[in-house]
Amino acid sequence: MQRKPMPASTRQTWTQIVVYALVCALIFIFPLFIDDGFLLNRYARYLVLGMVAMALSLSWGYAGILNLGQALSFGLGSYCMAMALKLRTVPVHTGAEGLPDFMVWNNLESLPWFWQPFYFMPFAIFAGIAVPVALAAILGWFMFRGRITGVYVAIITLATLVVANLLIVDQQRYTGGFNGITDLAQLDLFGITFDAYSASTYYLVAICLTACLFLALAITKSKAGLILQAVRDEENRVRYFGYDVAAFKILALAASAGIAGVAGMLYTIVMEFASPTFLGVPLSLSIVIWCAVGGRQSLLGAMLGAILVAGMQGALSESEIFLDTWTLIMGAVFVLVVLFLPKGIAGLIEAIWDRVSGLGKQTRARTTVRIKKKAEQL
Repeated sequence: MQRKPMPASTRQTWTQIVVYALVCALIFIFPLFIDDGFLLNRYARYLVLGMVAMALSLSWGYAGILNLGQALSFGLGSYCMAMALKLRTVPVHTGAEGLPDFMVWNNLESLPWFWQPFYFMPFAIFAGIAVPVALAAILGWFMFRGRITGVYVAIITLATLVVANLLIVDQQRYTGGFNGITDLAQLDLFGITFDAYSASTYYLVAICLTACLFLALAITKSKAGLILQAVRDEENRVRYFGYDVAAFKILALAASAGIAGVAGMLYTIVMEFASPTFLGVPLSLSIVIWCAVGGRQSLLGAMLGAILVAGMQGALSESEIFLDTWTLIMGAVFVLVVLFLPKGIAGLIEAIWDRVSGLGKQTRARTTVRIKKKAEQL
């Protein structure tokens, strides 16, 4: 009995799973070759940036939602973790009754009510995910129920980011203002202390990145993911078939925000502070660029694009040769990618793979024809 061939979609899914697993395996074995805490900290930071770029790919590449305010979810997650770690810092950095130092400088006499739940780390972790998700869901409800699409969504998300940034800077007595929240304690979970320059923190980031990557992949391969891609390509036709387009777009935006919130919490652990720059327009636009360079329609491509670009920026900005010209070089790279690689690096690799696979199929077809001809001659 002849076995039925595996469907192309199933074969493609398993290929993606294998490739994703191999990349994640390389990430996990990386610390085995490095015995430098500073480098581990730097590479952990690159992985976090890769995670937030991957989160944008989920909403932009698969649902067609260009969120220029992606740094908002990232920054909110960062501040939630910073608030919890600040309340665990050593007494020398706090005022009376453990009050954070910047509150003492601003003459506050008691801890604000919305800070008090952050004494409990489980609440802080929950808030770091739930707050970005809730805000994204509310914003998405107003936008997508009103059938706002395209560039208007980008403008609204960017404006929301700016408002949140100004609010955090303005409320210095509660948020630390321009200085952010500094002098944080180290995260302590399950008896493990996550020093920012240790392998334990790197592995924490790697585990969270792997979990979020495969979670996002599962979403894209589910029925909801297929509908989101259909919405991206032809929204009106999907609506015509009776699907609630707004609900699916809200789902994509909220899921992306949740992953970005996790990335923000990890970034605070790695950087040991939270800053308004984490909710800044430059960072948010950089995330869009990273995603475009890697390939917005590929979760892995967006992640690797962020790691590659952030790594290049770090290497060039610290080089004496390119100290004054590294921004010009990065700008030229972005322009070249946009002009010649509209689908990013992932699109280029996919095109090469398809071409090689196509050539392989053609070769096998020619061989089959030659065998049949020889059989006929015999």
